[in-house]
Amino acid sequence: MDTSPFYGVPPIESDDSCLSDSDSDSDEDNRATPSDDSSADEDPDWTDDATARTSAATTRRTSAAASTKWQEVVWDSVQQQTSAKHYPVWQGTLPDADEIREPVQYFRDFFDAELLETISQQSNLYCAQENPNSALKLDPSELEQFIGTVMYISVVHLPRLRMYWSNDCRIRQVADVISRDRFDEITKFLHFNDNNNMAASNRDKLFKIRPIVDSLLQKFQAIPQDQMLFISEQIVPFKGRSSLKQYMPKKPHRWGYKIYVLCDTKGLVHSFDIFTGKTAAEHGEPDIGPTGNIVLKLAQAIQRADHHLLYFDYCFSSLDLFAALANKGLPALGTVQQNQLQGCCFSTDSDMKEKGRGTFEEKKVVFDGAEMRAVKWFDSKGVIVASNFPGAHSVSRVKRWDKTLKHNVFVTCPSIISLYHKFLGGIYALNAQIASCRIQVRSKKYYHRFFFHFVDMVVVNSWLLYQRDCDSLDVPKKERKDLLAFRTSVAQALCMQFNEISSVKREPPSPDVERELQKKRFRGPSRALPTMEVRSDAVGHWPMTDSERQRCKFSKCKGQSVYKCSKCGIHLCLNKHKNCFIEFHK
Repeated sequence: MDTSPFYGVPPIESDDSCLSDSDSDSDEDNRATPSDDSSADEDPDWTDDATARTSAATTRRTSAAASTKWQEVVWDSVQQQTSAKHYPVWQGTLPDADEIREPVQYFRDFFDAELLETISQQSNLYCAQENPNSALKLDPSELEQFIGTVMYISVVHLPRLRMYWSNDCRIRQVADVISRDRFDEITKFLHFNDNNNMAASNRDKLFKIRPIVDSLLQKFQAIPQDQMLFISEQIVPFKGRSSLKQYMPKKPHRWGYKIYVLCDTKGLVHSFDIFTGKTAAEHGEPDIGPTGNIVLKLAQAIQRADHHLLYFDYCFSSLDLFAALANKGLPALGTVQQNQLQGCCFSTDSDMKEKGRGTFEEKKVVFDGAEMRAVKWFDSKGVIVASNFPGAHSVSRVKRWDKTLKHNVFVTCPSIISLYHKFLGGIYALNAQIASCRIQVRSKKYYHRFFFHFVDMVVVNSWLLYQRDCDSLDVPKKERKDLLAFRTSVAQALCMQFNEISSVKREPPSPDVERELQKKRFRGPSRALPTMEVRSDAVGHWPMTDSERQRCKFSKCKGQSVYKCSKCGIHLCLNKHKNCFIEFHK
């Protein structure tokens, strides 16, 4: 039985592109093709023997070369008085914010008008290609509403998608914005690249999502970077049939697409690379293996003149990688395994355990013209960290729980270990923030799963930039929006604020009016007040009568009215004595 439809085809060993004229990411059946006459006349036994002898000879030469290289690496023990190295000083600064912008403005920095127009055009084109008798007629404004509704769907979880429009479980933030059939239609024809431009010899497995990837990469790499940067892998959950799907047993979601991410210590993404198979060396870069090539590729987005520090774990570490980064002037630090350090021998865990917790050893080597340090530290078990800039000293003390003594004890910890653990949590924070409200719209098309993941990633990036601006302007913590409030604010603006702006010039809202509205919002109105950006867009706000009279929601009015705004859904006074309707929407 062929198990590849269930477990996917490992892209490392596969030369078949996952792209075809269809939109699914299924693999084509591999059928044997007849060979030519010359190959048919060859003796199969002689060919197999020759191939075996050639393969064995190549293996012996490769093993001999690797063994020679292993023996040439000689590590020296480092004494305490010579182990200290200078810590790189960051010469860059983050820009100061002028003001705190609306959440949707941060989001539109990434999903700008040009990208939305591209998605709309490609979706309309794909609909015409699939069914010439129908037209999708999707425009950027409606596309923003579609994105806003899927954000609301990620916040309010229901077992079935159609329940958002049902009478029993109707969610007005979704059902009032877009109909169920229109939502299904947009989802069906959502497309990002023209299939007619895909040549038969095209080997780009990400062709159908390439415009989104290129646009977001350019904007992510333009974000000002902090000093500490981290490279790790991220998984996009997916259990369907796909040759790009990977199995990662140590991840919370074991099946899905793998993405390598360059982010800072808070999770702000600066670059990424989607795994489609073995990564070849970039032009002008040394070939140090698939994982090392990924680090060098992502490191091209780092501003080396500012003395950034790069972190990664043992999945990427090697002496070749540390040497390549050192020769490029980029300090790096990462955990390693014993077999990744050629010629380096540390004491065993049992020997270090006898010496007590906090025992460490440090060794150094000059490899490819770069000096590197490796430190093994024993706490509850041994851990090895290598770098091309810091050493073990100075030594600090950390608090640990002792199971035998039943109280906390202080354990010696080298500076290289403390430095690694201090700035480790960037990728974990990013994954947790994305997973907190992940878009769960199901689709068999692999580029849909990537698109919704990038929407989640952009929301998190936008929120982190908002937090950076709040830190710059010393905004109190209690006045900031958390990720959930930020996400719902973006969703509301995308759903309710149209792109058409009235030509009538409006005065900026008064600070006193905005302050009173915030007080009224805090007291708990019967219906949530729309954001300032929505209520001042001058699109779709019409007075309509209601069957019952309710309190006016304008901050300076305490009267009651039967008139309410058709878009905002709140009651406002509208008579010959006062016109709160106009004042509220200024």
